[in-house]
Amino acid sequence: MLKKAPIAVEAVTRIDAIFAAERAINGAVPSQRQDVRGQTIKPLVGDLLVWLRGLRGALSSKSETAKAMDYGLKRMPAFTRFLDDGRICLSNNAAERAMRCVAMGRKNWTFAGSDAGGHRAAAIYTLIETCTCGWPPRCKSFVWANAR
Repeated sequence: MLKKAPIAVEAVTRIDAIFAAERAINGAVPSQRQDVRGQTIKPLVGDLLVWLRGLRGALSSKSETAKAMDYGLKRMPAFTRFLDDGRICLSNNAAERAMRCVAMGRKNWTFAGSDAGGHRAAAIYTLIETCTCGWPPRCKSFVWANAR
């Protein structure tokens, strides 16, 4: 039977509330996201920060929970940056997904067989990536009708 750590459960519950509030404004314009974040999410983040700092003093600095708290507290300015700018996403999932193909390709590139094979593979990967990222254009200034 898995033993649950009450501090970790409480932290995840609090963080989940932040993500739930963010999901509610997903896709909204940046100004609206920033307004909602200021009214709804900023207090949740503030409560989380107060809770973490208050609890951290009671824990041994050698405990794994304290190390996790220290990691989060040291990075709190970076974590809370999204509160001040509606264009910034709460998570970096989109960037992580974009990098997944590089990590997967790295395994394949080791089996190119020769330098020439590696150059050919790089050219093919570049062509494929250009096709998938460059068409249809994702630039807002490009008008789809002009492409025809």
